[in-house]
Amino acid sequence: MKRLIALVLLSAAMLAGCASLDERQRGWIFQPSDRSWWRGEEAAQGMQDVWIEFQSQETNQPVKLHGLWSAHERFESDPKAPVLLYLHGARFNVVGSAFRARRMQELGFSVLAVDYRGFGKSTNTLPSETMAYEDARAAWDWLARQYPDRPRYIFGHSLGGAIAIDLAAQVQDEAGTLVEGTFTSIPDVVSSYKWGWLPVGPLITQRFETVERVKKIGSPLLVVHGSEDRTIAPELGRKLFEAATGPKRFELVEGGSHHNTNAVGQPQYRVALAELFGMK
Repeated sequence: MKRLIALVLLSAAMLAGCASLDERQRGWIFQPSDRSWWRGEEAAQGMQDVWIEFQSQETNQPVKLHGLWSAHERFESDPKAPVLLYLHGARFNVVGSAFRARRMQELGFSVLAVDYRGFGKSTNTLPSETMAYEDARAAWDWLARQYPDRPRYIFGHSLGGAIAIDLAAQVQDEAGTLVEGTFTSIPDVVSSYKWGWLPVGPLITQRFETVERVKKIGSPLLVVHGSEDRTIAPELGRKLFEAATGPKRFELVEGGSHHNTNAVGQPQYRVALAELFGMK
């Protein structure tokens, strides 16, 4: 994402077609792949494969999404045990996020983590902002069909947080929304970097205007950010939180980076889940 500024400037100078500029940005923002951290491979062991199929209204093509499902130990005994849709960030696939999904499971959720198009085993195509929103909605609808009587939550990390907020702004059946290391918009992220003073904002096609969508969320919102996040400035997480109008809570995890806040902040997560969502 830090290279987005250079990409936009180079593309504007060398590419005449808007479609080419758009495709370059989609590639750099999502960085779709089937790559995974070694810890992800280990954490994904025992998780069940899930396949979600639907007809895309965006492309008018059939789509097949791959996900990983992991049930909490209370899932079978407690019919009201919560389920959570996990939406990962850029670069690594759903297996690469399995260790974070496991941490959410430790907090009391049964978790469905899903890959967008272009990632892992999902339909192989270049993702876009609108496609990712559509994929998240398809996964949410799958959860609703499978577990209609359970409280369902939405979680997103980094870019996945922007996708989570868009989803929460669309639906009315979520029990709560959680985002970590998330931003207000891609132009704001670009502006926060070293060369952010350059006027590249109008050239950005994948904008993820999360700060506008967060105002439409009616369920409780938990915004978590690491104090040492060097990828997404904590100030952007705070600004996103301040724009929300419903029940909300902000947790700044001291010492947390863009990659380890989920681990370092587990005690704060537990307290926030109990106090904001009433989870035990």
